[in-house]
Amino acid sequence: MKSSDHLHFIGIGGIGMSGVAQFCRSLGCRVTGSDRDADKPENRHIFAALRHQGIRIYPQDGSFRRDGKPDWLIYSTAVEEGNPDFKADPTIPRLHRATALAAALELNGDVCQIAVSGSCGKTTVTAYLAEALRLLGLDAGCLDGGLVKAFRNDTYCGNFHPGKTFFVYEADESDKSLVAFSPAFALVLNIGTDHYDREELIRVFGEFLKKVGTGVVLSREVYQALAPVLPPALTVSVFDTAILNEPRENVPHFISNYQAGDGGAEAEYDGAFTVQLPQPGFHTALNLLAAGLLLELLNIPFRDAVKTLAQVHGVARRFDCRGRTATGAFVYDDYAHNPEKIACCIRAAQEMAGNHSVRVAFQPHGYRPLGFMRDEIFAELRQTLRPRDRFVLLEPFYAGGTSAFRPTAAEVVADWQSRQLAGVSAAADRPAAERILSDGSAEGDVIVVMGARDNSLTVWADSLTQQPAAGSKK
Repeated sequence: MKSSDHLHFIGIGGIGMSGVAQFCRSLGCRVTGSDRDADKPENRHIFAALRHQGIRIYPQDGSFRRDGKPDWLIYSTAVEEGNPDFKADPTIPRLHRATALAAALELNGDVCQIAVSGSCGKTTVTAYLAEALRLLGLDAGCLDGGLVKAFRNDTYCGNFHPGKTFFVYEADESDKSLVAFSPAFALVLNIGTDHYDREELIRVFGEFLKKVGTGVVLSREVYQALAPVLPPALTVSVFDTAILNEPRENVPHFISNYQAGDGGAEAEYDGAFTVQLPQPGFHTALNLLAAGLLLELLNIPFRDAVKTLAQVHGVARRFDCRGRTATGAFVYDDYAHNPEKIACCIRAAQEMAGNHSVRVAFQPHGYRPLGFMRDEIFAELRQTLRPRDRFVLLEPFYAGGTSAFRPTAAEVVADWQSRQLAGVSAAADRPAAERILSDGSAEGDVIVVMGARDNSLTVWADSLTQQPAAGSKK
């Protein structure tokens, strides 16, 4: 791939594809794209930004070919073989999104690459790092799997920002594409199980870390799993995921206290200093700890790093308060979509609700992920839900392609109920979910809309509110 090439992105409106498309356009490539959902109002901001950058958008019907033959078709794992853009001209060579990103990183020149990986939290931590570097006066770029609030403007939709000194990006384990990258620094937050079993993820993360050039930050869990395969020349920094009274071996910095209340949260680090967290939840304190350790590898003092990280704005749809319902319940919108993220989000909502109830509407991001995660979600809900809480499972989001449309939400909930999990319901559609969420809801309750890939979830969360977010508990 060269900077003079014409690249056509199939499904360019996707959060990952649109980011790589903007990156390639910034490098001088001619970029076009197609998308089935280009006309949906919830996607308007993304497509407006793409067009502002000179990217032409076509229907996904093969019509792009009338305006010339691209040098490459860029696709993701979600694009099925029978896609009309594939069929329009089978002679056009193809590049997977991860391969195109790796090629773009090469074209980007002598920029220090920082890759963030792990099954949970990588989108948030990528945003935290990029914005913190810029707050520290450094020219940092970013490619993220979410819309970074500080980077949203008329030109960029938020998941990409150019930078000439550092470039922070997600290294995704969900399709094993992270092994395509060779960053100078990397951070691996955790090992989850929403795509593969633990043994396979350990193998994939091990292959990834062998390609890291200078230094890595690892949670203790990841370090213990991958220590045998870590290159000996690699600088390794480890963080613990528990509250500590003093540092453990190989743990240079730690969380010494965490408190939540009055709509916010704060964390103490190293028993020495305290910061107000940008979002509630102990997982946010851990994200700042991990990001602070990575910035320390870049010779930024840890205390300065954490205090700067506490000032960031974060990513859209990460526990965003949208307002209140007519009864006074708070409504939050969140991207949580795997067992660990769902549990973290529920715990953060419980901190906000106190003695009031938490009511969750979760839309899985596909039938296959729901089938793969159903037992892990059950285990997390059994440990996390309180008797007063409610969890509503909607039908999975369908983005096209082949699917057996199983398991259904009703089948999964029936299985959970047969194992004595209380407080869970299935909803065939959003009006049905709304009836469950609103039944008995009162002032002080917290309602959370959860799910990935479907931007209309934010629109739905807003429709539940009667009061704007300015009057909300944050």
